[in-house]
Amino acid sequence: MKKITNGLMVMGVLFLLNVQRPPLADKAVITTAKEVTTEKGKGYKVDVAASSLSWTGTKPSGKHSGTIAIREGAVQAKKSTIKGGSFVLDMTTITDTDMTGKGKEGLEGHLKGADFFDVAKFPTAEFVISSIAPIAAGQNVLLAGATHTISGNLTLKGITKNISFPAAVQMAGKMINANADFNIDRTEWGINYGADGKVAKEINLKLNLVANK
Repeated sequence: MKKITNGLMVMGVLFLLNVQRPPLADKAVITTAKEVTTEKGKGYKVDVAASSLSWTGTKPSGKHSGTIAIREGAVQAKKSTIKGGSFVLDMTTITDTDMTGKGKEGLEGHLKGADFFDVAKFPTAEFVISSIAPIAAGQNVLLAGATHTISGNLTLKGITKNISFPAAVQMAGKMINANADFNIDRTEWGINYGADGKVAKEINLKLNLVANK
């Protein structure tokens, strides 16, 4: 009996080690929507062809990754400091990039359906910057090269919440480039499918934003 018990414990440990977890990344701080700054600056248009947003979702048996297209966006800056900005996501473009055929089509259809992002009712999502500040001394950040904490209102499925996450921001000449890698809790926007453990509540987002004057 003792051997059986020890064997089950070993199997349990191996199972836990094999369970897929969300990618190791900074966790976005989620709060209620914030007032958005109206301070104006020089305008930079988001280059949607050069910019990208990728996602990774996990479950006990594996994970899936894909992309969402950025439809449009703009950033305002003054004296080499970002003062505001926003961009719109085309949720109808949710794409899985790790499968092909019927599996890919089935997952994309599910993500676009009412269980997840319900793109028929909510074809776009929007992020509007509410503040941006240099990374504080001693702040615990996982993102390599992080320079700023960006906060903004994310509207998804008609629900607006403020999220804050580290980003690596560079301004050179007539271009702004921002990179971020963070996890958000999808249930904050009422996306509850499988949140009982079948599908991780956290979605990993990797953003590469390029804007030109």
